[in-house]
Amino acid sequence: MPAKFNLKTETPREQLLALGKQLKQYRKANKLSADAVATAAGLSRTTLHRIEAGEPSVAAGAYWAAVAALGLRCGIAETPATGPEALPDQIDLNHYPQLKLLAWHVQGTQFVSPRQAWDIYMRNWRHIEETKIHGAEKKFIEQLRAEFEEPGRDV
Repeated sequence: MPAKFNLKTETPREQLLALGKQLKQYRKANKLSADAVATAAGLSRTTLHRIEAGEPSVAAGAYWAAVAALGLRCGIAETPATGPEALPDQIDLNHYPQLKLLAWHVQGTQFVSPRQAWDIYMRNWRHIEETKIHGAEKKFIEQLRAEFEEPGRDV
C-alpha cells in the first residue's frame, strides 16, 4: 500500500499532477507505450501510471527515471511567489498618478497594457515629477523596467 503524505498546501500536489500530465502527454505524442517507457526507466508499468497520475508517494528517483527514459530533463525553477511579482494584463491608470498624468491622450478607457504603460513612461519621462513618485508607483516602474528594459540601455 502506498505511503500517505499529508501535504499542507496543494502546491506540491498540483506540481506533481502537472508533471505527471506532461509526461503522459509527451509519451503519447511520441507514440511510446507505457510498457516501453517503464522498461527503459527500470520501473513497473503500474509505477509509471502512478507517476503519470502525479502520486506523491512515488519516489523522486522514479519520477526522474521516467523523465530520463523519455529523453527529457527536469530542473528547478523559481515559483512566482519567490520570483518577481507578475505584472497584471491590464494596468488601472487610477492606481498610478504620474502615469495617469502622462496618459492624458488615452481616451475612453482607464486601462492600458503593461507594454503601453512602459512606453508612456519612456516617451514622457521628462514630464514626470520624480519627487511625486511614491511606493506602489515606484515599485511598478521597477517591475516594468525589469520586464521591458533592453540590456545596456540607459533610462
